[in-house]
Amino acid sequence: MGIGVSDQAKILFVKSAASEKMSAPEALCSLFDVEVAADWSEARRLMKQQCFDGVFSDTDNDAPKKQFFTDSFWVIQKLHQGVAILDQDKKILWANEQINEWADCESVIGLPFYSWLEGGQWEAGDSCPCQTAVVRKSRTSALYKLSSEVYFRIEAKPVRRGNEESGELLVIIHDVTEEQFYRQKLDAIHEAGVELSNLSPEEVFHMEVKDRIELLKSNILHYTQEILSYEKVEIRLVNQRTGKLDPLLSAGIDKEAAERALEVGREANGITGFVAATGESYLVDDVTTDELFIESFSGAKSSLTVAIKWQEQVIGTFNVESPEEQAFSENDLHFLELFARNIAFALNTLDLLAAEKSSATQKSIEAIHREVALPIDKILNDAVNVMERYIGHEPEVVERLKRILRNARDIRQVIHKIGQDMAPGEAMPAGAIVDHHPKLAGQRVLVVDANEGVRNDAHALLERYGCIVETAESGGEAIYMVRSSVGSESYSVIISDIHLPDFSGHQLMLRLKEIMDQVPLALMTGFGYDPGHSIVKARQAGLHPNAILYKPFRLDQLIDVCETLVDFHNDIART
Repeated sequence: MGIGVSDQAKILFVKSAASEKMSAPEALCSLFDVEVAADWSEARRLMKQQCFDGVFSDTDNDAPKKQFFTDSFWVIQKLHQGVAILDQDKKILWANEQINEWADCESVIGLPFYSWLEGGQWEAGDSCPCQTAVVRKSRTSALYKLSSEVYFRIEAKPVRRGNEESGELLVIIHDVTEEQFYRQKLDAIHEAGVELSNLSPEEVFHMEVKDRIELLKSNILHYTQEILSYEKVEIRLVNQRTGKLDPLLSAGIDKEAAERALEVGREANGITGFVAATGESYLVDDVTTDELFIESFSGAKSSLTVAIKWQEQVIGTFNVESPEEQAFSENDLHFLELFARNIAFALNTLDLLAAEKSSATQKSIEAIHREVALPIDKILNDAVNVMERYIGHEPEVVERLKRILRNARDIRQVIHKIGQDMAPGEAMPAGAIVDHHPKLAGQRVLVVDANEGVRNDAHALLERYGCIVETAESGGEAIYMVRSSVGSESYSVIISDIHLPDFSGHQLMLRLKEIMDQVPLALMTGFGYDPGHSIVKARQAGLHPNAILYKPFRLDQLIDVCETLVDFHNDIART
């Protein structure tokens, strides 16, 4: 009896060894389409070739075998995957219950296989895996999308009987809708990450820091709501200096909660503080059972919080909440962690572009200083030189020269102030800590050296810390500069080479002592070379023991010496 299409269920009847007749009971045949097997060995062979809705036997001797076969059929019928056998014309010879359910049909047997899949389209793989499987005589698969936004992975494989092809196909269908949606969301998160960081330097250079941050916040919130479908959102950034968690953005969160003071800490700072301290994600299905949870809006019932990390350092936290219990799954956790990485990358990109802008601005400022610093110093030098010669002779000329000095110094101060205003201090990369030296801010420094490069370096290195730097080429110019700088304009630090065109460092110190109560002098030399023992003599004359510098300048030594002399000068002033 061959495989055929019948309105009745197809049954395999296994004859017992004691039965003489090769037939099934009439009662069974009246209800079902029955095929008879002489024994269980033949039954196995038939079941490999055909599909049956059930298996019966008139004996209990082989009950274990009978139970095995009937259980196997029951399992196949109840599989969540669709299973079907197709004939050579691609019509369904047999299908399990799952296919009937998907097709919304009592039975698909006898229908062309693709008839219940009408209205969709092939997404990937072979456009007709059944035909390809026949041609290639091997297993093939393809992704099919129904118009109802349901995705199936359809696999087809030729059925063999012994060494020969039967012409029939075994088809297995997997519902991969959830898997496809997962992949689509991953792709969307990736694209969102690209867009978050898709700011050209030209765009950033024309934005204020506040505008750049607002643009990033707007993009983050848009993608959070559009792709991840989260409406209750809060993002905070770690202040690396204070340890506080500064609010970056919030949506759907109560104003009081959004402004709540939180710090990085495992205790007393809620889930957000814990995540910032540990770097571990935190999923709460029911907030009433969690000791760390602090309410962010009335009616919150579940929450999810992940760390925003850059190069393994926690730079912020990303928290979402829901008015429903168990609103977030492990998939949501994965999605939010991925998106948090994109946010970290975008923040770093923005920081780098901002830092690039800051660097470019700083370079422009330094270029201005290079062009005007020494010429202004030359104006000062010439003015005090002329003024020295006219003291006691032409009071009006002296007054005009003093005005030139004031104006030249004012020009320098204006340039310095503009430079500070132009340099966006807030544009430093996340986590960076600026090296501040508040002792040097506003301190007046005179650098005396015949080498123009040394004088330029002094301007470049010290003015970044707020020093007011003036220079002279010789000891004589230095004395004139010191004499013209009295009261609030007196120098806190004087740095001189030990070998000037007209004086040694020791000689300069002796002359300065004639016009200053305390001389805040530091001497510098190249490679420790001091042929006239100027440093030794200057120390004997009162030079501070730590006021020695070696060229070329090392910034840390230069700063240390300047701060030492400022402290020394202030200590003496207090006494």
